[in-house]
Amino acid sequence: MDMQIPRFKAEFFKALAHPLRIRILEVLCEGERNVNEIQSIVGLEGSAVSQQLAVLRAKNLVNTVKSGTTVTYSLRDPLIRDLLAVAKQIFNNHLVETISVLEEMQQNP
Repeated sequence: MDMQIPRFKAEFFKALAHPLRIRILEVLCEGERNVNEIQSIVGLEGSAVSQQLAVLRAKNLVNTVKSGTTVTYSLRDPLIRDLLAVAKQIFNNHLVETISVLEEMQQNP
């Protein structure tokens, strides 16, 4: 069995396997931003944001455009926005199920 496509998918999802990288992608879903803007929005300064942007860049999830000393980031593929929306729906579905179980447990101690 050819494992090339499953391996590619696994590497893609590894790139999403960090909360800050997901948050950065969510910010970029709203439009292109430079590093300072991203840092301000996510509430982190220093190298943390730059390190995660480097991973996203290495995995080809973001595009960069350099103008002078400013680097602007954007989503490489607009379908990332859809992927994050679906992931949020899945999370919300699980959350609703968990709340229902907890409510039932409270009603029937």
